[in-house]
Amino acid sequence: MSTSIPESNSNSGDRQAVVDEVVATVVAQLPAQTAVTSSATSTTQIAPLTTDIESGLIALYQRVNPAVVNIFILDEQSFVLGTGSGFVYDNEGHIITNNHVVTGASGLEVVFPDGERRAAEVIGADVDSDLAVIKIENLPDGVLPIPLGDSNDIQVGQFAVAIGNPFGEAGSLSLGIISGLGRTLTSDRIAEGGGRYSLPKVIQTDAAINPGNSGGPLLNLAGEVIGVNSAIRTSTGTNSGVGFSIPVNAVSRVIPSLIAEGVYHYPFIGIRMTPLDLAAQEELGLSQASGAYVTDITPGSPADKAGLIASGFNDTIGILPGGDLIIAVDGQPVKSPDDLISFLVFDAEVDQTITLRIIRDGAEIDVPLTLAERQ
Repeated sequence: MSTSIPESNSNSGDRQAVVDEVVATVVAQLPAQTAVTSSATSTTQIAPLTTDIESGLIALYQRVNPAVVNIFILDEQSFVLGTGSGFVYDNEGHIITNNHVVTGASGLEVVFPDGERRAAEVIGADVDSDLAVIKIENLPDGVLPIPLGDSNDIQVGQFAVAIGNPFGEAGSLSLGIISGLGRTLTSDRIAEGGGRYSLPKVIQTDAAINPGNSGGPLLNLAGEVIGVNSAIRTSTGTNSGVGFSIPVNAVSRVIPSLIAEGVYHYPFIGIRMTPLDLAAQEELGLSQASGAYVTDITPGSPADKAGLIASGFNDTIGILPGGDLIIAVDGQPVKSPDDLISFLVFDAEVDQTITLRIIRDGAEIDVPLTLAERQ
């Protein structure tokens, strides 16, 4: 419906009446959330539109941000070397952050959003998950731990909220979505025999994560931690839409051990493995490509004691035939090496005996194996 104002030679009162009529017509077509007021001077004001997600984000920030801290990394002379983020884990003053945030620190100073400051010390750190726990003597009044969610429940497409201190801008909130699941982050530690361990089930998000966000929480709209922001993939050093967050289920497994012992004990098989494509499957004479193909075994490891067979590697040919193809562990399918790594990180314990189903010489067989501790 369109409305026009006809030309008229009537007095100003008549013109005002026409304006008021038009305003009333427009108001009738506005959504119920808007309101329009008119005065004798024809001033029209429209109340701001609000949505459930907007009010929810405001409430989330007000509830969660008091427990998100700015961490200052100090040298021996108490000069600031860098900054990062963290969040309150419990009422005893434990704060979760990244291992890479606190590595090399001679001292730590924690600043809460209200400006209160606390000295902190490192209680435990784990380079392979890039998690660390620091502790302050006491929490400011009214600051509560942020509840942990379950990273198994998150789905690609759901909203994600990051709170932290990018570029030193304290208490910054960014909103995005979960843009990918099942990513991996490579450890900064070189494994025995070369190579590096990796953390599976890492969350990818397009919520802006920049230097200074490291160690801060990634949250769902309920205000639960679903990840710990850790890294970005970028060619410029700033956010380009691909950020990575350590899944909160890794936090639930690793952090209690870091608090109790200062370290986390990972189960260990003692193999190097690779995924296969269809060309490799054909060259190796295997019945399927999905699985984890064993290329090397550490002498004296659980894999060695269990009798697993590795293919070996040739600099000219590449991987060789004859290796075991792991296709399941304790009844759970293994479609790629990441599946086996995920099982070890999230479902297994040191000294636990597991059953590997493998393809060897064209036949499927079960191999029991007792896990040792990763060194």
